[in-house]
Amino acid sequence: MVKQSHSDDRLELLLFDLGSKQRFGINVLKVKEIIPCPSLTHLPQAHVAVKGVAHLRGAPVTVIDLARAIGRGQVQQEGTCNGSIIITEFNRSMQGFLVRQVDRIVHCDWKKVLPPPVGTGLGSYITGVTDVDGELVQILDVEKVIGEVIEPVEATGEVQLAEGERAKLQGRRVMVVDDSMVARHQTANTLEPLGMECVMVRDGKEALQALQAQARDGKLVDMVLSDIEMPEMDGYSLTREIRNDPALQHLYVLLHTSLNGAINTEKAHKVGANDVLTKFVPVDLAHAVARAMRA
Repeated sequence: MVKQSHSDDRLELLLFDLGSKQRFGINVLKVKEIIPCPSLTHLPQAHVAVKGVAHLRGAPVTVIDLARAIGRGQVQQEGTCNGSIIITEFNRSMQGFLVRQVDRIVHCDWKKVLPPPVGTGLGSYITGVTDVDGELVQILDVEKVIGEVIEPVEATGEVQLAEGERAKLQGRRVMVVDDSMVARHQTANTLEPLGMECVMVRDGKEALQALQAQARDGKLVDMVLSDIEMPEMDGYSLTREIRNDPALQHLYVLLHTSLNGAINTEKAHKVGANDVLTKFVPVDLAHAVARAMRA
């Protein structure tokens, strides 16, 4: 099992490679365990990146060749079973990612995790980069991988709400803060059909600057819907900054996270969030936003 740490403003990354010198990382809070690649059951007509199904203590787990999923070849050739599988749990599901080799766990500050440089060709599967011992580590958007390989993102469709709740959402503005394009797309597809306007930003730092500018102009949004894991300023830090700013401190903050567990809920309330919700169930999100508007 992977030991997990929960210090504020600190990120633990599990480092691994996909068959090249490039190091990749994933948040340790998403990792349940690491196992050698077992025998896999082939799934006919599955996505080309799906290697098969592993049986982990009686439970089936879909295994994805991570290199193939992000367009970097494949970790292993067909018919071979080498490498390691990172068993993850997020967005209310469990899955395995096949990698060539797991390296180690490193600690870093969220402030030192930066967005991918523009024009560097790092691709849309990278949510952030950071320096570890002089080496550039790319943090993968595994939510995007899951969305494309297992649960393709489609139009969410209109969520049914009571007439009174729906009326409270009409014309209301919500700032959606998320470094994942997939998550922003899902959120907009859920809230815009309910008559809400979504103001999209990519990270906490950009969100705070936009909120402060809105406050000066007298055009502040009605609520903030923020991810937790983001480069430069995470959702916890963003919430603290909002609560410490007299012009913003009244804002309703809903932290919408792929991370499961009571620890994240406790931390969210500790920094001043009004509510916390695990991604991604459209009807749950709609009802959580309706509660915010009632508040």
